[in-house]
Amino acid sequence: MARLLKIILAMYRTFQSVVLLLLLFTFTRCTKPVHYPSPAGYNLAKAFQVKLPLELDEISGVAYYPKDTTVFAINDEKGWLYKIGVGTDRHITRWKFSKGADFEDIALVDSAFFILQSNGNITRVTFVDSSALVSKLFTFPYTRGNEFEILYYDGMKRKLVLICKDCETDKKKALTTFTFDPQTEQYSDASFSIETKMIAATLGKSKVRFKPSAAAINPVDSMLYIISAVNKVLVITDRDGNYQKSYPIDPTIFKQPEGLTFTPSGGLIISNESANVGVADILFFSPGKIRS
Repeated sequence: MARLLKIILAMYRTFQSVVLLLLLFTFTRCTKPVHYPSPAGYNLAKAFQVKLPLELDEISGVAYYPKDTTVFAINDEKGWLYKIGVGTDRHITRWKFSKGADFEDIALVDSAFFILQSNGNITRVTFVDSSALVSKLFTFPYTRGNEFEILYYDGMKRKLVLICKDCETDKKKALTTFTFDPQTEQYSDASFSIETKMIAATLGKSKVRFKPSAAAINPVDSMLYIISAVNKVLVITDRDGNYQKSYPIDPTIFKQPEGLTFTPSGGLIISNESANVGVADILFFSPGKIRS
């Protein structure tokens, strides 16, 4: 009798294993992996990664320095300017430019760095020599209650552009932009706006509060690339903010993208904060054939 019970128990366990395998097989066949398309000329699933130390866990903006193929960066709330080696030499150098604030983005214009605060203030940083720098603060002159995370340079307009992340007048319909002229050192609100209707449609929603975190103009096709860590989407517009296309991005690769810039040949560079998952990093995407 005991032997018969053992045989029945063994058969039951075998039956359970077979059922489990069938369920796993069925689930695997029915569940398709999520596909994230990439803009023409790029493969956003294939990147060269540079991992960053803990000091840069909250890396905000990035600017490519073509003279020696390094990346300059800032860290949220810390007034340090970082120079990051991305080749065989991964050495990091830093310089103090401020006591600290909510720093969000950085743009390189000629030999000067312009660093954006979330309230719209801009600090210009220039080097006196390799070990010393000077800074000058420009105060945002318009209404308070606006929040910014994006500053990029438009070479054709010869102006820096600020894009709202959360401005009072925008609601869910559009994003306001402002400009700053590096020559006259003056702000202007006579810029363009970015409508969010088409972005919402890409995300499968009727309305969306689009909160972009970084942007830059691709030097090859002159399109504006805007990325949002909150919405997990890469949006492409023309340089006047007219919508072209959107690409949902893989959250396992872009855990919290806060910086975006390009190399002169169109190489795409995106920085991720650590977001309490592993370490912060900088991702490099080689350009393929990009329509210009």
